[in-house]
Amino acid sequence: MSKPAETESASRPTRVVVVEDEPTITRAIADRLTAEGWEVSTALDGPSGVAAVREAAPDVVVLDVMLPGFDGLEVCRRIQAEDPVPVLMLTARDDETDMLVGLGVGADDYMTKPFSMRELVARLKALLRRVRRATSAPEVGSGGVGEAPAVLQLGDLVIDRAAHRVTRAGAPAHLTPTEFDLLLCLANAPGTVLTREQLLADVWDWVDATGTRTVDSHVKALRRKLGADLVRTVHGVGYALELPDDEDEPRSEGLGSDGSGRSS
Repeated sequence: MSKPAETESASRPTRVVVVEDEPTITRAIADRLTAEGWEVSTALDGPSGVAAVREAAPDVVVLDVMLPGFDGLEVCRRIQAEDPVPVLMLTARDDETDMLVGLGVGADDYMTKPFSMRELVARLKALLRRVRRATSAPEVGSGGVGEAPAVLQLGDLVIDRAAHRVTRAGAPAHLTPTEFDLLLCLANAPGTVLTREQLLADVWDWVDATGTRTVDSHVKALRRKLGADLVRTVHGVGYALELPDDEDEPRSEGLGSDGSGRSS
């Protein structure tokens, strides 16, 4: 994946590919993003969408679920297999099954039609900020004072921050970048209930509560991949990462008291 350009200060504009089969919506999105100073390519069906992403090497993709040729889910599978890129999916149905399947094939976020162009731009900018943070973050676990450990272990859950890998009971879990960020946010405060608004601010970089269903859908995706018992719902409040009964606090690998990497 090419490193996303910063909209305000990069030497080139942010590149986005819009794959949407309704010409009116395509033009509206393209006009608004062009007005933001972005470089926009468009496609009206699945095959041309894959080709457009391959040619443009975009920083982000806006992808409709329902497309001729083959659908947006297949487009997402193909482009993520070739060169992973942040994807925001559009769906005409407020159907959580569609949303979970989209997240499962590598989408980072979704919006339900109809939507406001203002919110679309805000979501895309937040997505790019998160990706930039992840690609420019300093290495962890080298022993500096106050550094986060490279590997965080909570019971049978192991999170490798540097490699962006997660296992549970020794089995690898294939998480999207957003799912990984959400899991890490919860794991940094195990047992603590975090509100949906807190999670939106910390993981999605949103300052309002318009996307709380996005949090819910990503939590469901985490449960599907890592086990239903991992994340506890506190109704009307938010979510907490559950700790096994015999784990009082997270353990960090590579930070043994003798400096050898062994736990004491």
